[in-house]
Amino acid sequence: MNKSSMASIALIVAAFVFAVHFGYNNYHEKKRLQIENAELFGKIEQLEQSIAKNNQIIADNEQSKRELENESIKRQEQINEQLKNNNCANEYVPVSIADSLYNRAKSLRQSVDTSESTYRQYPKSTAKIHEIRR
Repeated sequence: MNKSSMASIALIVAAFVFAVHFGYNNYHEKKRLQIENAELFGKIEQLEQSIAKNNQIIADNEQSKRELENESIKRQEQINEQLKNNNCANEYVPVSIADSLYNRAKSLRQSVDTSESTYRQYPKSTAKIHEIRR
C-alpha cells in the first residue's frame, strides 16, 4: 500500500469515527430535548389548569359582585319607597352632618370594595345630601 491509499483509508476511518461521534451526540441531544419538552409540556398543562381555575374564580367573584350590587339597588329602592311620603326624610341635612355621613359611607365602601369603579351611582336619598354640598 502506498501513502496515498493509506491516507485515503485514514481519512475514511476518521470520517466514519466523526460521523459515529456526531450521530451519537445528536441522538443524546435529541433524547435530552424530548425529556425537556415533556417537562415543559407538563408545566404548560399545569399553568393552563391554574389559569382555568383562576378564570372561574374571577367569574364567580364577578357574579357575586353583580348579585350584591343588584341586592343593594333593590334595598335602596325599598328604602326610597318607604321614605317617599315621610316629611322627616325630605328635610335638608346640615353640611357638617352630610359631610360626616358621606365620609363614613365612603370609608365603608372603600374597605369593602377592592376594585376601582369607573362610575358611582348615588341613590336618590343621598342625592339631596350631594345637592347641599354643591
